[in-house]
Amino acid sequence: MSLWLLNHFSTFTLTLVTVGGTVVLAVVGSVLLRRRYPSLAEGEHNDMVGVTLGMFGAIYGIILAFVIVTLWTQLDSTQTIVASEATDVALISRDAAAFPAPVRARVDDALGGYVHAVVDVQWPRMRAGRPSYGATTDRLQDVFDTLQAYEPKTAREEVFYEQAVERLNDVAGQRRARLTMAEQELPPLLQILAFGGALVLIPLTFLYGMRRLRIQLLFVASVAALVGFSLLLVFVLDRPFAGDLNVSPAPYQQGALARYWHGDLPATAAGGG
Repeated sequence: MSLWLLNHFSTFTLTLVTVGGTVVLAVVGSVLLRRRYPSLAEGEHNDMVGVTLGMFGAIYGIILAFVIVTLWTQLDSTQTIVASEATDVALISRDAAAFPAPVRARVDDALGGYVHAVVDVQWPRMRAGRPSYGATTDRLQDVFDTLQAYEPKTAREEVFYEQAVERLNDVAGQRRARLTMAEQELPPLLQILAFGGALVLIPLTFLYGMRRLRIQLLFVASVAALVGFSLLLVFVLDRPFAGDLNVSPAPYQQGALARYWHGDLPATAAGGG
């Protein structure tokens, strides 16, 4: 459900629904409770409510801060993994320039097939939360097979060959890390703490009585807006490949890899899957 919402609605729309909805529900709840118990406006229990609200607010704030920082770090790490993988693919392409023309052409064809499979086949699956190792396995194996079939003839070729093989191994590791990140989501217990905590904290603000209704509603709405926006961050950052704040496949289409996107699809990529 969360992936569908992230992929079908803009962050702005989700902000209006999440933050606006939280504020509206909090204000309505506060008004209804005040009408049901008019004595709350006297603030008779404000001391006890204030202490309780402060304690719960501090605990809940720490939990939310921990969750948001963790998710942001995860997003940043995912972007680094993607950039590193694309960089290593580009460097393999540059290393292959030292090989004979027929070998270089086969390496380029295999690399082009891989980057097309990553962007065209694997990326939509990661965005939908269903990453598939098989989507790029054959294309990556083509690169391995091409390098394994070639034996360097000179010391210069051997140096670049060793670098290309080392970087290809790094690509394989980064590919696995990228797919692992695509499957990550906030553990259920932390989801309960994050979203369930709001159901405890916001209603507590209803009990803090103030004589002027406008002042009380401003207080309640402010707390609800802050909580709603924090929950929106948790919701949006939880899936690094979905939504407007997603990790982009642009690194596989830029720089030295841009030439793989000019003209027709490489032959090895046409059968990608």
